[in-house]
Amino acid sequence: MKNRILVLALMLMPFLAGCGIQSLPQAKNATEAALAEVNNQYKRRADLIPNLVNVVKGYAKHEEATLTAVTEARAKATAMQIDPSKVTPEQLAKFQQAQSGLSQALGRLMVVSEQYPQLKADQNFRDLQAQLEGTENRITIARQRYIETINAFNNQVSVPPTSWTNAIMYHFEKMPQWDMTPEEKASAEKAPEVKF
Repeated sequence: MKNRILVLALMLMPFLAGCGIQSLPQAKNATEAALAEVNNQYKRRADLIPNLVNVVKGYAKHEEATLTAVTEARAKATAMQIDPSKVTPEQLAKFQQAQSGLSQALGRLMVVSEQYPQLKADQNFRDLQAQLEGTENRITIARQRYIETINAFNNQVSVPPTSWTNAIMYHFEKMPQWDMTPEEKASAEKAPEVKF
């Protein structure tokens, strides 16, 4: 009897290897790690902002409204946290909205900085601006990796044979995909103006 169970177990091993017993939880872990990296890069950006605001404040005293908008947008963005293990479409949308608001406020701050040649010449400002640009690139890469891991996870949840294991054992739902905010969509749909 024990020999039959052992033989049956050995015969089933190859089938279990490709059924998602390991790959589904690994894919879920990968999505959580990718979202944690997105959060990490957004935190890096948020940490740079107070220094940037202080440098700009020294040169652009008349731009209090812009500086206040950046500070408030940073506060909103850092207050919005996502638990990588429990992402809902609503949470993701709110998170994206807060981060988009901060990006827009930073964009306005950079436009303001163009009006102050002394500020643009300041070494601290140039260093912070370079760090911010590098961080924005890191955010883009982290978001792309998150999109890819969500796609891989959703494929495992919805494409056989791993989807069968998911239906029987795990009951994972497809995860929401990163999408553009309404403001980003409107901006992307608007044709850029070219003036000579």
